[in-house]
Amino acid sequence: MRLSVSLVALAFIAAQPSAPGALLLEGARILVGDGRPAIENGSLLVRDDAIVRVGRPDEIGAPAGAVRVDVRGKTIIPGLINLHGHVGYLNGTTFSADNYTRETIVDQLNRYLYYGVVAVMSCGTDPGDLPFQLRADMHTGAIFRTAGRGFALPNASTGNAAMRGAPYGISTEEDARSDVRELAAKKPDFVKVWVDDRNGTFPKLPPALYRALIDEAHKHDLRVVAHVYYLADAQELVRAGADGFLHLVRDAEMDDALVEAMRARRMFVTPNISGSEAATQAAPPAWLDDPVLGETTPAAVLAKVRSTFTSRRNTAAAATSYARQQRSLAKLLAAGVTIALGDDTGIENTFFGYGEHHELELMVAAGMTPMQTIVAATSTPAALLHLDRLGTIAPGKQADFVVLDASPLESIGNTRRIWKVYQRGREVDRAAMRARWNPR
Repeated sequence: MRLSVSLVALAFIAAQPSAPGALLLEGARILVGDGRPAIENGSLLVRDDAIVRVGRPDEIGAPAGAVRVDVRGKTIIPGLINLHGHVGYLNGTTFSADNYTRETIVDQLNRYLYYGVVAVMSCGTDPGDLPFQLRADMHTGAIFRTAGRGFALPNASTGNAAMRGAPYGISTEEDARSDVRELAAKKPDFVKVWVDDRNGTFPKLPPALYRALIDEAHKHDLRVVAHVYYLADAQELVRAGADGFLHLVRDAEMDDALVEAMRARRMFVTPNISGSEAATQAAPPAWLDDPVLGETTPAAVLAKVRSTFTSRRNTAAAATSYARQQRSLAKLLAAGVTIALGDDTGIENTFFGYGEHHELELMVAAGMTPMQTIVAATSTPAALLHLDRLGTIAPGKQADFVVLDASPLESIGNTRRIWKVYQRGREVDRAAMRARWNPR
């Protein structure tokens, strides 16, 4: 394994205490992360970086010399995992390809971890070798996974010009196949493709091109995830063999035939509804004043984002589209389609780590139960990313978990009430992070 580490990463490593030989947390409600009922008055035994035992206090003794932590009245959940983010471009109030450096990305991965997000996949906007080097390197913050460069027609991918140069621009079926082969050599975690026309501003990627792309990716045992907008495109992508959608359909409610076809193909979807919900707001939302967000976000950044809400137009049309997406999510859930947390953090005017908690609240508002959202944010994305040691609180798993002051089963907003975050068996020094990002 490569061991190059940025100076920022070294600073955070130095600030973190060593993991104790044994750590015993006693008296919490424990949500395992796979949908099973909570363990009430539970204990969690950790040795070094791994979970050793989980259960009632009478089932778990305290090893000699163990550090004991009283967590009565608190709730423990697995660390969250975001299956659809972006890294490298957003830095303070600026959004630029010039920001895409190791230091910027490591800082963002630490912001994710601060809010209990222990792993994130960046989807299609990662140029060059740096993302793959970072994936292999030791670094602080959340575990990093990447789709590398995505695929679209030339200069017709993301809505933000700063990111648009990163994906492959394909014009022919041979372009698609040869570029997939080039990407496959780097072993990306997924292959990302954009197909929509960005409200008529770009031409759509022709079906023949994404069929060739999907076919070639599958030959290399790579899964393809698609950025979709239109119902007709989603229907065609299912027929073409796509493995997942990174948004819900937005021009119509997803019909029963599409939902059933997705279920039959065992596809997954990340709802990404926070961006659509934000488009319905003509005034700054109350959560921008949340002190939990202010812990890591300077006033200038909050002011910039707040200003975007005062200039929004067509909020009525956005509200109609958002209501369709809420109904679609309820349909997908009822049909048993796999749903995983993904919220597009890392695009402009978003907040690393905090945004995932807001997305969970919107998923519940759309009809998911708090327990279903916890599963969608933990064990489900862990399985999709083949992060076998993450996603649940169970013996043998890596000791990455979040201790909350209140139960998310009572209110999903309680996931923001973080008492402590643990990674690989040691407490994350969130106070040192706050002091660095937002000195008071």
